[in-house]
Amino acid sequence: MLIIGIAGGSGSGKSTFVKRIMENVESDEYSIMPQDNYYKDHSHLPMDVRVQQNFDHPNAIAFNLLIEQVKLLKQGRAIEMPTYSHITCTRNKETIPIKPCKILIIEGIMVLAKDDLVDLLDMKFFVDADNDDRFIRCVKRDIEERGRTFESVVSRYYETVKPMYNQFIEPSKQKADLIIPHGGENKVAIDLISSKIRLELIENKTTI
Repeated sequence: MLIIGIAGGSGSGKSTFVKRIMENVESDEYSIMPQDNYYKDHSHLPMDVRVQQNFDHPNAIAFNLLIEQVKLLKQGRAIEMPTYSHITCTRNKETIPIKPCKILIIEGIMVLAKDDLVDLLDMKFFVDADNDDRFIRCVKRDIEERGRTFESVVSRYYETVKPMYNQFIEPSKQKADLIIPHGGENKVAIDLISSKIRLELIENKTTI
């Protein structure tokens, strides 16, 4: 199993980058583990308190569960990946079954910020983007997909998103094998990385 970690700030284009890479690799024998699925459950808190949580701090993520499940997949065992609702700020009852596969992609803002997780990665990428571009994408996403108000998104950006990016996420790019500017729009980087992944699969004869 080839395990790939893809990190980058909120709104940097990580999901688009993953999509473009897998389109180029032309393999359907892969699974994606979004770090967002591993946010800790806040169902025990009132809704007005849930939305005030700092979702951009490493402590907001159940890294122990994520790492445990990655190790199980490496051992050839299937897992039930949790799912999370950003609207209710709670973990859903539904889970997603994932079987061992040739390529496992772990994607999220903190993927390179936790050393125990980094140690499990075969390839590490950091998707970089202009801060203003990331901010605009975050505003659009949080309003359209998560039901936030413009005022709440802006407030959260300056109170937690920006300072946490500077403290935890931006420094984690030093652990990346490659820093990718412009994310899913960087065709040269996508072609190079896709070729490298195909070569790794052939050379290592990666099997399920």
